[in-house]
Formats: sequence, C-alpha cells, structure tokens
Amino acid sequence: MEGIYVILILLGAFIVYSIIMLLMQRRIMKSLTEAEFRAGYRKAQLIDIREQKDFEGGHILGARNIPLSQLKMRIKELRPDQPVYLYDQAGIRTGKAAQMIRRHRGIKDIYQLKGGFKLWTGKVKTKK
Repeated sequence: MEGIYVILILLGAFIVYSIIMLLMQRRIMKSLTEAEFRAGYRKAQLIDIREQKDFEGGHILGARNIPLSQLKMRIKELRPDQPVYLYDQAGIRTGKAAQMIRRHRGIKDIYQLKGGFKLWTGKVKTKK
C-alpha cells in the first residue's frame, strides 16, 4: 500500500512540474498564427530548431537551422537586439528552446509558430 502512495506522490509532483513549465514557457514566448508569424518573421531571426535532416527535407524560406540539440553551444549566434521566431515540427520543443534563449542570451521577444512546420502553408525550400 505504501508503494502506491509513493507512486501517486511522484505522479502528482511530475504533473505539477509539467504545469509550471508550461506556464513559464507561455510567459517567455508568444504563440503566433501562421498569418501573424508571416507578418513579422522577415524582420526577425527565423530559427528552425529541428535536426538537420528534417531541415533539409523542407523548411520555411529564409530560416536558419540551429537544432535544439546544438542550441546551447550555438546560442551566441543569436543577436540579442532582434526578435527570435522559432519553429519545430509540431510546436512542442520550442518552449524548451525559448527558455534556453531567454536564460543564456536575455532575449525577450521570442515567438513560436503555432502548430509548427507541419501546419505551414507558405513557401518552403528543400535541399536538392
């Protein structure tokens, strides 16, 4: 019976942690619809945080690839004086990237494409 209580406590702690992280990510970055994203990304740093093979399979025209797995090492490539527009495949990992960018570069203007690249209907560039 004690084992069940321990499992329930751990599960509850995980759920609380997940909710807190989600709320922090929403405070750090703003989710934009595709139309809002299109309106602003040309005046910003457009970053695709997917891995290189996904990026080469197709990406938003003008995007720079800095995979989430390399972001901490390449964080200095981001200019702190310009907004950052992020996207991934489905809009799930951008929160972690936004937290890292905010913490290590101090950038406050961070936006994500709601739904990620899979919902993008605009121009796409593929590597031939």
